[in-house]
Amino acid sequence: MHDVVIVGAGPVGLFLACELGLAGCSVLVLEKESEPDSPWRTEPLGTRGLFGFSVGAFYRRGLLDALVAASFTFAPPEVDGLDVDGLDVEARDSRTESDDPSPPRAVGHFAGMVLDPAKVDMTALPFRLPSPAPDFTMISLQAVETLLSERAVKLGVDIRRGVTVDAVAQDEDHVVVSAGEVDFEARWVVGCDGGRSVVRRLAGFEFAGTEPEFTGYTVFGTLADPEKLRPGINLTPTGMYVRMAIEGHIAMMDFDGGAFDRSRQPTREHLQTVLRRVSGTDVTLSDVQLTSTFTDRAKQATTYRQGRVLLAGDAAHIHSPLGGQGLNTGIGDAVNLGWKLAATVRGHAPDGLLDTYDQERHPIGAQVLDWSRAQVSIMRPDRHAQAIQGVVRDLLGTRDGTTYVFGKVSGSSIRYDLDSAHPLVGRNAPNFRLDDGTCLGELMRDGLGVVLDFSAERRLDGSAAAWRTRLRHVTGTPVDDLGLGAVLVRPDGTVAWADDHDFTADEFERAASRWFGRPQL
Repeated sequence: MHDVVIVGAGPVGLFLACELGLAGCSVLVLEKESEPDSPWRTEPLGTRGLFGFSVGAFYRRGLLDALVAASFTFAPPEVDGLDVDGLDVEARDSRTESDDPSPPRAVGHFAGMVLDPAKVDMTALPFRLPSPAPDFTMISLQAVETLLSERAVKLGVDIRRGVTVDAVAQDEDHVVVSAGEVDFEARWVVGCDGGRSVVRRLAGFEFAGTEPEFTGYTVFGTLADPEKLRPGINLTPTGMYVRMAIEGHIAMMDFDGGAFDRSRQPTREHLQTVLRRVSGTDVTLSDVQLTSTFTDRAKQATTYRQGRVLLAGDAAHIHSPLGGQGLNTGIGDAVNLGWKLAATVRGHAPDGLLDTYDQERHPIGAQVLDWSRAQVSIMRPDRHAQAIQGVVRDLLGTRDGTTYVFGKVSGSSIRYDLDSAHPLVGRNAPNFRLDDGTCLGELMRDGLGVVLDFSAERRLDGSAAAWRTRLRHVTGTPVDDLGLGAVLVRPDGTVAWADDHDFTADEFERAASRWFGRPQL
């Protein structure tokens, strides 16, 4: 029996497998696809954007160099300085740390209205310190999966491909996942198998939300007259289209109420008709090599846990790809769940720890769905929506408006409700640097929590030792302490407790017990 069976070997399932393997759990990953290679997972069609919250997770596990090496950028004509999924702007490696809060190279768009990254006020974002992790990078799904697969195997994770799950049954002690005549037993099962999750359906999760207003198309083909389409993101009175940097790569959204039958492949004639309608041109699509469809259907599992079965990533929530939040939200799920499930498996989790996965991530998923719905609502091809577009465009053109959107899409504004009035608690931890050059991100590579004690008298020496196998206790003088005397950081990078220079050991011990269980003898 494995400790955990993960169904789905995409980025979310593999990141979760790495977190569990790092903690010493026995993990089996089952993937229905026999081979990881697919044109929809490689460049350019498999291109995705990773924002700062996700990039930071790779950094904390020592994977930043590999991630940046596998990333890429390209510059579309006449769209300098702008980006959207699959459309980036400048070749860059922004890992150089600086005290200058320079703006990010990319912000993205809101409802097709592209934002100027120069207008992001980095000083308005909470608790930022210099970090080698860039705020944004472009990478293909295949590259992410290759990186994580290699790490997972090194950590002892068993990945089996070509396995189609067709049954899930659980009792109080374990779960049985079946694939034909073969059964796999585990103490826990996590469905990371995408928007049409088999695990979600078989385990009886309720999936609630809203139906689509548009059908989207991604096309890779040949345009006879590409000059008729403006490059970049184009919001029009009849929908939206995106002409990507790679010639012949187009995305478009047609407000048909999601009427297109997605069980069949769209013909070249249908795609050309839609493209002409949403672009307002007579452009000719000569041939189609690859195409796929999507919608803005927005649904979420009402809970992310049913007994010993959990969901993460698109299995837990689906929405339109506007703004590129899907992959980033899924990585956030895996980061949050990994250490909690590992502590539960290893037997040292405090009561209710695993339940905090749903308590913390479900509201984030709901916010992402509403972010998607808000964009769709002002993209509708009607006079009311277009009137709102004008107002929103003016607001987004301001420094405050652009900063607000960047905070949302980058993850900078995420704050879990951890019942603390301290403004840093519940947020992603800043990358504190000690005067000896040690950085917080580098201290978290083994998956342990970290308590930083900035007091001259090493006030937590005695207390922190009681959690020595679960917490790394680090003392020293920070380059910038942000007015803090001590900080407790969970393995997922979330600040669990923080206090000023008058903190007491008792306060730390209460926080450590809450998140890391009883002290060891």
